[in-house]
Amino acid sequence: MAGILPLRNLAIRASDGPAFVAGLVIAVPVAATLVAGLIFGGGDAWIHIRDTLLTGYVLGTVGTLALTAVLMLALAVPTAWLITMYRFPGRGLFEWLLILPLAAPGYVLAYAYGDLMGVGGPVQSAIREATGLSARDFWFPDIHSLPGLAFILALTLYPYVYLTARAAFISQSVCSLEAARSLGASASRSFWRVALPAARPVIAAGLALALMEAAADYGAAEYLGVPTLTFGIVRAWTSFGEPATAARLALVLLSLVLSLVLFERWSRGRRGSQASSNRWRQVDRLPLSRPLATTATTLCTTLFTVAFGLPVGRLIWRSLESNEAVAPVGQALINTLILSGTGAALAFVLALVIALSQRAAGPLPRFARLAASSGYAIPGAVLAMGALVVLGLLPFTLTGASALIALAWVYASRFTAAGAEPMVAALARAPASLGQAAGSLGASPLRRAREVDLPIALSGATAGALILFVESLKELPATLMLRPFNWDTLSVRAHAYASDERLAAAALPALLITLAGLVPVIFLSWRLSRARPGAPT
Repeated sequence: MAGILPLRNLAIRASDGPAFVAGLVIAVPVAATLVAGLIFGGGDAWIHIRDTLLTGYVLGTVGTLALTAVLMLALAVPTAWLITMYRFPGRGLFEWLLILPLAAPGYVLAYAYGDLMGVGGPVQSAIREATGLSARDFWFPDIHSLPGLAFILALTLYPYVYLTARAAFISQSVCSLEAARSLGASASRSFWRVALPAARPVIAAGLALALMEAAADYGAAEYLGVPTLTFGIVRAWTSFGEPATAARLALVLLSLVLSLVLFERWSRGRRGSQASSNRWRQVDRLPLSRPLATTATTLCTTLFTVAFGLPVGRLIWRSLESNEAVAPVGQALINTLILSGTGAALAFVLALVIALSQRAAGPLPRFARLAASSGYAIPGAVLAMGALVVLGLLPFTLTGASALIALAWVYASRFTAAGAEPMVAALARAPASLGQAAGSLGASPLRRAREVDLPIALSGATAGALILFVESLKELPATLMLRPFNWDTLSVRAHAYASDERLAAAALPALLITLAGLVPVIFLSWRLSRARPGAPT
């Protein structure tokens, strides 16, 4: 027996090999960007950008993130509190409708609102017709500005904060809220003094995740003309042909994103000690008076209309009113399906390997999961730079199939965590006795993974697979940087049309992207609507 145990431990360590390879595949682009930026990114082009443009890029990014954070909190937290704690007309419908803006990437909303609020758009045209004034005779907010970009990003990303805020409010102890009410605290005082402080760490974690996505944005910032670090990275590569300079800029963005990651980890560590117990009960939603119920319904209706209904409706209208909207997108659709399917498949395999490895409490599985989480926090433009650095060392030109493989690699590095986490959660909910029983029957680690862990992990894979596909479909900066010549996807085609001010032509590919994104978002909404407050997950 003593001679068998070392062999079994050796087998367990050998089984960590796939997890290490998966983590390495994900981590290499980030490491390559760090090396290239530190060693090769200090030439004349970098000096020029540092002295003339870098301050604007940093201020544009930080200013956008700060204003976006304020707007997301103002939109998401009050609606999450109303949906969780009160009854009012339409509450059950808004519970899932308010998540739908996740389906539309920021650049799609930017195209729609740029058309709606532009000088020649319907809003300003209606004002001129009603007042008889010219465009120069009245002030109108400019969507092509930093506040305009923050407004767009807040609309498309606030569901991250909304979902985490709802989860925090649902999981709070009903006893603490009832105690506050019994002491004479009003509803508003209970919110500000009891509920919000307890939920703050979880809300902060959701806010950090949303801000990571905002920092990674390129399409909306480029279209609205706001200089950000991601905009500078893509421009340094595509316009100036300076990959080393782009890598140095990527280091600046990477440091900013890292600060958001550290903030998220810090907030997660401060979550407090509230955990499920038999003293906790399901939240009893309170009815609102008629005026307050009308106000709550109006608030939720306005948010959904502004964040989703209005921009999507405008794109549908533009695609129907002009023959230009039938510009050929068939090949772009096929290219998108091929590329997104390949990237999602590779990410799914890596996610499955990482999830199955989490049963072993060794350093290699932890490294793989950390690499996946880090990759998800890194913008696509940064990962694209890392892939370019690595592939530039190989003895072939990045064209055709090799460029598509590089893109699939970047997609997998960026989005594997989105597929791995649902599988890890499914495995965590499974009884530990299953694995112990398999071990007591003499099953090898490989057989246990194949016959016990794999079926359990796949039970949580449906949502992960959908998210992987749609996230790959929406990715824009990495696709612009690495795609083969004349090989357009829907996101690239929509971006090209919008950049040429052909918004009617951009409407159709933008709508197709949004339609594809609705599938996993509706699935997520359905799962959330079936959940019960206070019930175990």
